[in-house]
Amino acid sequence: MSRLTGLRSVFKREFKGYFASPLGYIFIVIFLVASGWLTLSRDFGRFLELRQASLDPFFTYIPWLFVVLVPAVAMRLWAEERKTGTVELLFTLPITLEASYLGKFLAGWCFLSFSLVLSLPLVFQVARLGDPDWGVIFTGYLGCVLLAAAYLSIGMLFSAITKNQVVAFILGTTATVAFLIVGLPQSLETVGKNLGGYAEQLFLSLSLTDHFDTMTRGLLEVGTLAFFILFTAGWLICGMVALDRTKAS
Repeated sequence: MSRLTGLRSVFKREFKGYFASPLGYIFIVIFLVASGWLTLSRDFGRFLELRQASLDPFFTYIPWLFVVLVPAVAMRLWAEERKTGTVELLFTLPITLEASYLGKFLAGWCFLSFSLVLSLPLVFQVARLGDPDWGVIFTGYLGCVLLAAAYLSIGMLFSAITKNQVVAFILGTTATVAFLIVGLPQSLETVGKNLGGYAEQLFLSLSLTDHFDTMTRGLLEVGTLAFFILFTAGWLICGMVALDRTKAS
């Protein structure tokens, strides 16, 4: 049996599940309202006041918005299965652990990507204001998709190790915030003063903020893409190992 046997079935079941209950629609509405408000608000993005053909106000707040919303999506993926006992039933089916884990991940990632697609009216508004840099918009949205994958992989690990969705949400949010904070100028300055320049560079290289900002500036670097791929893959592998140990215990 292939390690990915059953992946498609799990993916279809999970993705349809987001739209089988009001929770998926509520998430989409919250995301669109919150991102739109942060972008258009005079206190935050000031998109209308700036009147520039740029989506910078939108991309600026996406990492912080995802800090709350993505762990909320991830927290139920395994914690709910473990709490209700259906995880044991799932593993009695001809589906490998890798297939079930990746199927859930891909379903959640596609759902988050679909939510991002629904924000495209902002792009049309930008096009009305002037002649935007379409390359920057493309890399910015690609950065959002990759950031969602990174956040989701973190949240799934904590969902796999606990039966409590609230605990999974808190741990996932804390971890994602930590990876954002390490890239802030204040954090890097503190690290540089206390631990030296090498530690500062290490923290900067692990910062999701720095790599995301690179893409929102229109730079599509191999190093940035490799970081997101390896970062996401690393957390997914850790989650599968944790789930396998939980399953065996």
